[in-house]
Amino acid sequence: MDRMLASWFGSGLILRHVRGSDAGSGTVGGLVALVPALLLARVGWIAQLAAALLVVAVSWWASSRFAEEGDPGWVVVDEAAGTFIATIGVSMVPALIGFAVFRVADITKRFPLVRRAEGLPGGLGITADDLVAGLWGLAAAWIAQAAIG
Repeated sequence: MDRMLASWFGSGLILRHVRGSDAGSGTVGGLVALVPALLLARVGWIAQLAAALLVVAVSWWASSRFAEEGDPGWVVVDEAAGTFIATIGVSMVPALIGFAVFRVADITKRFPLVRRAEGLPGGLGITADDLVAGLWGLAAAWIAQAAIG
């Protein structure tokens, strides 16, 4: 069960099986999470926030199970959490912008506080950098939402 959740229902294992490498698995896991995150927009931002908080809790728990391995590439529940955060309360186009900014912030670690959050111990650090990156994505999504109306 913990491996299934940590790999976001197996999405973090796809690239390993296809090409023998985990590189890019975070983006795959984030894209898989983007579908339910966008569908929840129809229910409302409170449902999106509740789902984001739930996925954050699951991420911290599940990634802690594998933290002794560092931050394994196949553990992508943290990217799912960041995706859910980056899409709260916005429509489709801003959500896609938020997702893109989230992924750039997570991959490059050049946005303020992302690298620092990654340095926290265990599952907290595995999850925290994606939370901070997700907040950067959310900020971009809200700006885009305000710009397009």
